[in-house]
Amino acid sequence: MKRWFLAALLLSSLALLSDAQAQNNDAKAKAPIEAFTDPEKAGPDYQVQGEYTGDVPGHGAFAMQVIAEGDGKYMLRALKGGLPGDGWDGSTQHRFTGKTVNGKVTFAGNVASGEISGGTLTATLSDSGDMVRMKRVVRRSPTEGLKPPAGAVVLFDGKNADAWDKGKVENGLLSTMVPNGVNSKQTFGDCTVHVEFRTPFMPHATGQARGNSGVYLQGRYEVQVLDSFGLAGKNNECGGIYELSDPIVNMCYPPLQWQTYDIEYVAAKFDSAGKKVNDAVITVKHNGVLVQDHVALKHDTRAAPVKDGPAKGPLHLQNHGNPVHFRNIWVVENQ
Repeated sequence: MKRWFLAALLLSSLALLSDAQAQNNDAKAKAPIEAFTDPEKAGPDYQVQGEYTGDVPGHGAFAMQVIAEGDGKYMLRALKGGLPGDGWDGSTQHRFTGKTVNGKVTFAGNVASGEISGGTLTATLSDSGDMVRMKRVVRRSPTEGLKPPAGAVVLFDGKNADAWDKGKVENGLLSTMVPNGVNSKQTFGDCTVHVEFRTPFMPHATGQARGNSGVYLQGRYEVQVLDSFGLAGKNNECGGIYELSDPIVNMCYPPLQWQTYDIEYVAAKFDSAGKKVNDAVITVKHNGVLVQDHVALKHDTRAAPVKDGPAKGPLHLQNHGNPVHFRNIWVVENQ
């Protein structure tokens, strides 16, 4: 066989292999990121992720937030004083990286190293050699399951989605995974809103792709819904007013735990000529903790389905492509 023929055959084979590899990479890139909505099926990383509390010798109370990043990898955040909204001083924190090797989760950082097993986190302090033990805790919002008061407009109680223009009920929960999300059929002005939501577990996703949705007052102003557990707490994260106001504290619980928003909303006011004379104002408690305190809403949200104006508007729940679920939604109209 001539050398030129062998070379041509080799180049052709390499080209086919390269094309096959490129197609395989494209398929991986287009494959949807897995989103777990059932804690029983969420896998071993989910069992490790969460919040841990305990005492550090010589330093008092501490808490650790363990955030899964997929494939047995974790980011950990140690917080002096306790968990956000429950003791943390708001500034002192130490970061660690962790991983699972041969079924064992270990982590290390500048101030300590240790392991996590069976709901217990143990660590050795680098400076003193003292041992630390923390237990995994599951917090519940004090307003979870809050019953609607007399006169409230019940938008969802687990039975049907009749109060919405669309949407579907899945195992007693409201799904917004329909084009353009869902709007309440009834519209509102000044009001008090209670919403309970649960983000999916998406360890391989990051940022705005991780459990994204939103609660829009009058269809105009978004209180962001996102799995921002363990993040900094920005206006595009859970508890933030999108593009307008960071939450006072990031109160986001781990994914697949129920969370609550309790919102006081005063609509914008317009004169007879249609000119706005007062901005809308919002106060938000996330999991029972104040995260937005009488914030003036200078403009509507970019993706708002209803633009700024004097008319009443619906409660809008955003579909951002992630299976976020809602329950126990009610509104009290304020006079």
